[in-house]
Amino acid sequence: MEQPADPRARRLFGGSARALGDLAASPFRADRDRIVGSPFFTRLGGVTQVVSPGGSGLLVHNRLTHSLKVAQVARAIAERLTADDLNRDLLTALGGCDPDVVEAAALAHDLGHPPFGHLGERVLDRLARQRLGLPDGFEGNAQSYRIVTSTEIGGAATVGLDLTAAVRAAMLKYPWTRLDHPDPHPRHLDPPPRGAAAPPDDPASGSAKFGAYRTELEDLRQAREPFAGRIADWQQTPEASVMDTADDVAYAIHDVEDFHRVGVLQQGAVAAELIAWQREQGHYRSVTDAALASTARRPGAAIERLRRQLHRKDGWIADDEAFAAAVEHVRRELVEGLLALPFDGSIEAEQYVARFSARWTTRFVDAIRVVEKPSVRSGHVQLAAPQWHEVQVLKFVHHRFVLARPDLALHQRGQARLLGSLVEALWEWLLDPEEESRLPRRLHDLVELAEAELHPRTLDRSARARGRAIVDFVALLTDSQAVAMLDALSGRSGALWTDAFVL
Repeated sequence: MEQPADPRARRLFGGSARALGDLAASPFRADRDRIVGSPFFTRLGGVTQVVSPGGSGLLVHNRLTHSLKVAQVARAIAERLTADDLNRDLLTALGGCDPDVVEAAALAHDLGHPPFGHLGERVLDRLARQRLGLPDGFEGNAQSYRIVTSTEIGGAATVGLDLTAAVRAAMLKYPWTRLDHPDPHPRHLDPPPRGAAAPPDDPASGSAKFGAYRTELEDLRQAREPFAGRIADWQQTPEASVMDTADDVAYAIHDVEDFHRVGVLQQGAVAAELIAWQREQGHYRSVTDAALASTARRPGAAIERLRRQLHRKDGWIADDEAFAAAVEHVRRELVEGLLALPFDGSIEAEQYVARFSARWTTRFVDAIRVVEKPSVRSGHVQLAAPQWHEVQVLKFVHHRFVLARPDLALHQRGQARLLGSLVEALWEWLLDPEEESRLPRRLHDLVELAEAELHPRTLDRSARARGRAIVDFVALLTDSQAVAMLDALSGRSGALWTDAFVL
C-alpha cells in the first residue's frame, strides 16, 4: 500500500489510507479523533488525578479533565509559537510543530495511568518487578504508549489506535526504554535528562521514568525516524516538549485550584511558609543542610529546601533572584488573592477561581520560548526563567500542603494494599486450571498478547506472560472498578450483575 509522502504521517499499519470512522482528512486530526473516541480515553473520567473521583465529585480534576486542559494549553502554545516566523523556522528545522499533533499527544499522554494515579503507578511497578518478575516493571507513560501501539490480540487484526509517527513521538516525554535504548542510555549522561536517572534506592533498576517497554521498542524507533539527525536520540521532539510543558502548566494551576475548592488549601499555612522564608531568607541560606533537616516543621524551611533542590537538579536555570520573585508573585496572587476568602460555591467564588486560572495560564503560555540548544535537563520548548520558577513554587504549595497530609496518606495506604491484593487474586485465578474457560475475556486476550510478544525460549515465558497480562488488565480499570473487582474476588460483594466491570 502506498505510504504517505510525509514520514511524520506514517502509521504502523495501513499506509496513508483513512480507516473506517476517520472523519478528518488530516491524518493528525484523525489521530486526535481516534484518541477521543477510544474507550481508553473515556475511562480516564474514573481515574485519580490526586484524589479519587469517587470521593470528591465534580470539585476536583480527574485524569480526563486534566487531559482536556493539557490539550487546551498545548494547542495554544503550538499555535502561538508557529505564528512567529523565527520560531516556526526553528521548529521546522527541529522536526515540526503541528497544533493537531500536539493536541492529540496531550489527549493521549495519560491513557496508561492506572487506578489511583501516581500511587497506583508506583505500586504496580513494584509488584510487576518484585512479585511478577517483569524487568520492565510498570510505568504510566510506557503504558500509554503500549495502549496506542498494541499490534495483535489473540490473532485478531487489532492495531491499537494506529497513530501517526508524529503523534506517537509527541507522546514520548521520555524517549527511551528503562534499561537499554538508546545506546548509550541517557541515565549515564552527566547530568541525565529529567526522569532518566535511576531511583537512588534501586540504582540497578534503570531509569525511573521511561516512554516505552521493550515490547514497543520497534514502534518507538519507527516513530522517531523522521527526527533522526535533527534532535538527539534521548531528546523530546518539539511537539513532545510542548505537551510536556503544557502538562506542567496545567498541573501547577488546577491542582492549587482544586484544593482551594474543597477547603484543603488554607491561607494561614501557606502564608506562614512563604512569608517566613521571605523574612528570614538570609538566615536560611546560611544554615547547613543537616541543620535545615532538623528544623523541618519550622515555617520557611521547606521552601528553602526547594530552593536548594532546584540548584542541585536544575542549575542550568535556577536563579535566586528569580526564585525570590516567584515566591513574592505566588504570595500576592495565591495567599492574598485566591485563598483570601474560602470557596463557598457561589457564582462570585466560581468567577474568582476562573479569573485566577485564566490569568496564570495566559502568563505561562505567553512566556514559552523555543531554544535551539537546550540544556540536557530541558526540551527545545521551555518556559522563561521567571515563569519556570513560578511553576516550581506553585507545585511546591501543592506537594507541601496537599500531598503531605496524613489523611491523604491514610487513603493511599489503603489503595496500595487494595492493588496488591487485587494482583494476587488475579494471579491465583490465572493459575487455577479449572477456571481457564471462565477468565475475563480481556484478561485471556492479554495473556495471549503477552505470550506472542515473548521469544519462545524466554525463561519462565508463561509466568511472565501472565504477569504482564495482569498488569495490563489492572491498568485498564477505573478506581471504582478496581474496588468492585477486589470486593467480588474477596467475597465481600453481594452484587452478581454489575456495570462496575465487564467479565
